[in-house]
Amino acid sequence: MSEDNKKFETEPILVHKTKDEPKTIAEAKEKQAVVWDFSEDEALLRSPEPDDVFKSSDSWRVFRIMSECVNGFDALATITRGVSLFGSARTPEDHEYYNAARETGKLLAESGFEVITGGGPGIMEAGNRGAFEAGGVSVGVNIELPFEQQPNPYQTHELTFKYFMIRKTMFIKYSNAYVIFPGGFGTMDELFEALTLIQTRKIRNFPVVLFDSTYWKGLLSWLTSTMLSEKNISEADLSFMYLTDSPQDAVDFITTCCLENGAIKENI
Repeated sequence: MSEDNKKFETEPILVHKTKDEPKTIAEAKEKQAVVWDFSEDEALLRSPEPDDVFKSSDSWRVFRIMSECVNGFDALATITRGVSLFGSARTPEDHEYYNAARETGKLLAESGFEVITGGGPGIMEAGNRGAFEAGGVSVGVNIELPFEQQPNPYQTHELTFKYFMIRKTMFIKYSNAYVIFPGGFGTMDELFEALTLIQTRKIRNFPVVLFDSTYWKGLLSWLTSTMLSEKNISEADLSFMYLTDSPQDAVDFITTCCLENGAIKENI
């Protein structure tokens, strides 16, 4: 074993910059098998370096991005009544949130909706599981991560993306509503992206349901007391969200809204 390999084997791998961090994308790919876990998103979002070789540059990466778009559009072309469920990947199977998400997925499928999740564990698994067990369409839109999120087994349509932006496009494009269960940064990201797109009229005003009033009350209180009072949002913006503690109420609200805005027909 070379001295360099001994060093990699014994030294801890740090998240922050170290002397061993690659300086270019090409160098990172050479080191990847040994020490550096380098995702396609990191490559895309990293500022270019003078020594980067041309075929590792963003102009070539466009073709990979285009390929993911084409594959996603082809795979999901038949999804016309999709509802996306978001929430923590860390929620265990015996948790009340898992059971509520599973029931929500089941009720959505029985109402004729196609359930879409991020395809991983926790709340995602619960939503897929409910739809799958009800005999409905259960879509998992997974993402490659450095710590490797494993797809759950309750999917009728399974996709995996390298780029977050393409994955997020699939959620927005094929959803008629969002149900946001308790979660962390990723859940908040999906929530506020949808609210921003609705507010700026980039998408139609579809239902955004927040599940569990206890979990979300602090955020809603801050939005009202701080963001609204500073006039950074309007009262109408707050109406984009619907708060509930009941899976049946969530599904009834989504159905009513989708009928009113013409996203679905009466015979769903």
